Amino acid sequence: MANNKKTAVITGGAQGIGLCHVKEFLKSGYNVACADPDKEAGIEMMKALKAGKKLFYSDCDVSSEKEAIKFIGSAIRKFNGIDVLINNAGIGINKPVTELTLKEWNRVIGVNLTSAFLCAKHSAKHLEKSGGVIINTASTRAIMSEKNTEAYSATKGGILALTHALAVSLGPKIRVNSISPGWIEVSDWKKKKDFKIPVHSEADKSQHPAGRVGTPYDISKLALFLASEDAGFITGQNFVVDGGMTKKMIYV
Repeated sequence: MANNKKTAVITGGAQGIGLCHVKEFLKSGYNVACADPDKEAGIEMMKALKAGKKLFYSDCDVSSEKEAIKFIGSAIRKFNGIDVLINNAGIGINKPVTELTLKEWNRVIGVNLTSAFLCAKHSAKHLEKSGGVIINTASTRAIMSEKNTEAYSATKGGILALTHALAVSLGPKIRVNSISPGWIEVSDWKKKKDFKIPVHSEADKSQHPAGRVGTPYDISKLALFLASEDAGFITGQNFVVDGGMTKKMIYV
């Protein structure tokens, strides 16, 4: 059964930035409900974190409304409420726009954008009760692009718009913000078969004014702040966390 601690619901939480969110919110005393369709990664996460009844995991696909409703309902039953929703589920299918199929386009839209809408929709009444917070994962790809990222970039631009729309619609009881990560190294936050030790060249580091590539902790620490009462006057905003990379003019 539940306790009196706060509860964070995190999608896409079995690997990468999402896994760091799960770890850090647990460390900060939250109960955590995590959704991720990669069951192999989810099982490894559960074994590694050893959080017992404080951590609930579901291998559902939150781009499906039926599965999103079931997941949110399970989290409510287990922890008696929701205080923080982190919409972090995301995929990329990067290929030339002339080769990108409609099915692939719709899949990226579904996972990256529709899932955030669905989880916000079905968590809203519970977040209202707790005076809760929604944190959406956007990307610097919402404001700048590499080649062949049309689907991914479109979803992240959509997340920015969804964020300020939700902030206006759900305020003042619910605060809604987004975080736009830049280059965040997640090779060492993958499941065992995909795990790699990161190696960064001096060029990789020096193109960031901060002098290094980012880590998932850089994102999770901000998420914890935005979830806290210290951020009580912050809503409808997007926070770029990229080591200053989008501010650096590059001439080749």
